[in-house]
Amino acid sequence: MVLKGKMVIGQSGGPTSVINQSLVGAIIEARQHGEITGILGAHHGIAGIMNEDFIDLTTQSDEELERVANTPAAGLGSVRLKPGKAECERVFEVFKKHDVRFFFYIGGNDSAETAHIIAEMAREANYDFCTVHIPKTIDNDLRVTDHCPGFASAARFVALAFIGDDRDNAALSGIKINVVMGRDAGFLTAASALARQAEGDGPHLIYVPERAFDVARFQSDVKAVVAKYGRCVVAVSEGITDADGHPVMTSGERDSHGNLQLSGTGALGDFLSTKVKEAYAGESVRVRADTFGYLQRSFPTVVSEVDASEARMVGAFGVSQAVANGEPGSVAIRRLSSVPYKSECFMTPLSTVAREATSLKDEYINAESNDVTEAWLDYVRPLVGDLPKIGRLF
Repeated sequence: MVLKGKMVIGQSGGPTSVINQSLVGAIIEARQHGEITGILGAHHGIAGIMNEDFIDLTTQSDEELERVANTPAAGLGSVRLKPGKAECERVFEVFKKHDVRFFFYIGGNDSAETAHIIAEMAREANYDFCTVHIPKTIDNDLRVTDHCPGFASAARFVALAFIGDDRDNAALSGIKINVVMGRDAGFLTAASALARQAEGDGPHLIYVPERAFDVARFQSDVKAVVAKYGRCVVAVSEGITDADGHPVMTSGERDSHGNLQLSGTGALGDFLSTKVKEAYAGESVRVRADTFGYLQRSFPTVVSEVDASEARMVGAFGVSQAVANGEPGSVAIRRLSSVPYKSECFMTPLSTVAREATSLKDEYINAESNDVTEAWLDYVRPLVGDLPKIGRLF
């Protein structure tokens, strides 16, 4: 189906360091196609569409677009909103008013669900229209795709943070617990393993949501590492759960998609620190905890080159495919080779990505459920890129 009309592009969910690369890739590609008669940016995603709050992206200079592309976080503003029937009806009212025939939504699985809802409503209404989901998420938990734009840069941040934190811990020995983002998937926490460059380097223990977390086992793991190395650095996902599947720590708050707010307050780190101190039964032990929080998802200067390139690629590919065939879908990445690294884009139906998420494969987690495997490092290392080599005097 050949379409002609304006396009709307929006950003949704948690920002990343490279989400604007996808935005700019889509804009630049759209300018090459006469079928797209205008480019509108939705200010704060679906909320902006309903309010007709648009930014005209048709005439910005290439220089300004490149500055935006290299700026972290959502340049158009983001939103966490799951539209219901009334909201979708308002969206279509606005699209028809502005002769919008293409809609591109940059986001994770919740955003893919929103795109899927809108695509289905367009089909039911016989409105000639194409909806394309452009992937992003630091959680790396979208189905079908090999990995998600935004993840590699956040993983690079985590690896670099653990390199520095491990050296700090080695200089003044103690027990350090770092809580990393990851509600249901441990990809980002697992990336901390890239910090290791020699025997004895931390993180010494890695806990992800894919395995039940046992406090007593955690306490014994920490004590065993301290006995071996005289210190211990721990990486733990904010979304760890107990044997019954209940989060170890949560605020109880939920967003419009039903997602629980987890460790943003630092409560999980405090809880685990207390449990470590209890394990030492009154002995003098130095225990500290940090929660990385939002810093890891939009930090400048630590962007992965592969991540920036692929984020630009998925934005451009989504537009080119929409213009070529007018079919709704989600852009995904296929890894062709790890050494040397090479990838390509392809389209997958929105229904295969919407709402449901994926998680770390069993082969990436060790048998003791407190570390990752070499297979995981082989997967993640090409995405993150080279890391600085540390010097040692002891």
